[in-house]
Amino acid sequence: MPGRSLYSAYSSHEQLVKAVRSYPELWRLLVGLLIIVIVVTLLNAVLFSTIASIAPLGWGDALQHGSTPLAVLIVLTSFIFTIFSVALVARRLQHRPPMTVVGQPSLAFRQFWRVLIALIALSLALFVLPPYDMGAPLQQNLSFGTWFLLLPLSVGAVLIQSSAEEILFRGFLQQSLAARFRTPVIWMGVPAILFAAGHYAPATAGDNALLVTVWAGIFSILTADLTARAGTLGPAIALHFFNNATALLLLSLPDNLGGLALFHIPYDASDTGLLRQWLYVDFAVMIVGWLTARLAIRR
Repeated sequence: MPGRSLYSAYSSHEQLVKAVRSYPELWRLLVGLLIIVIVVTLLNAVLFSTIASIAPLGWGDALQHGSTPLAVLIVLTSFIFTIFSVALVARRLQHRPPMTVVGQPSLAFRQFWRVLIALIALSLALFVLPPYDMGAPLQQNLSFGTWFLLLPLSVGAVLIQSSAEEILFRGFLQQSLAARFRTPVIWMGVPAILFAAGHYAPATAGDNALLVTVWAGIFSILTADLTARAGTLGPAIALHFFNNATALLLLSLPDNLGGLALFHIPYDASDTGLLRQWLYVDFAVMIVGWLTARLAIRR
């Protein structure tokens, strides 16, 4: 039966869920989410108000739009507050070591690198395929020397940001729901809806806001699938990290967190028609990346 084959494919997920089995009450999940929101909001308020009090006049705009390398580094690194909050809730409300949210460390590490290397190989293969440009010349943002010197900090910041989202959505939230509900429709679907809602930004994406939201929802389901098959967050973090590193460090929109990118694409978020064409391409690449990740963790 299809249902049985799916549950069999997701048997490794129990390695993550079993740490929550003793405390599956929904109130723990809801209170935990409330604590995470409050702690993250307060810590971010302290961070950005402190920066505003000491930064030069007008620097707040750079921070809001991520138009400088330092601004983007600060925004991305601030996601460490999410990791801290999830660790706090896992320890206090679910009475488990925070590392159980990620899974068995050595296995998660191996799976992360397997998937990341496979995705890099995939990107090199796609690089030689048409189309060979984006319809107009790319715009140099940082000199290669500056970009390369910043790369260790940039990679670390993107890894914090992508790991934080996976730890929250495919970690704490997905595991807590799976401990209470057996069907993947709930423990994959609810985090996907919340993750998608968090990416709904009509002020930034304009007419493409709904399409971006759908993209995020599908991405959430695919990373949830990887997590359930792998039994750790390693593959999901690798896919998320690779996606965000490409979008933030290599080719970025000039008006949305583009400060760390080597190149800016030749149009901005207001060019919704042109961007929509590339969003469809991005959908296809996302599916191929997910399939590549699945193959990588089967080795």
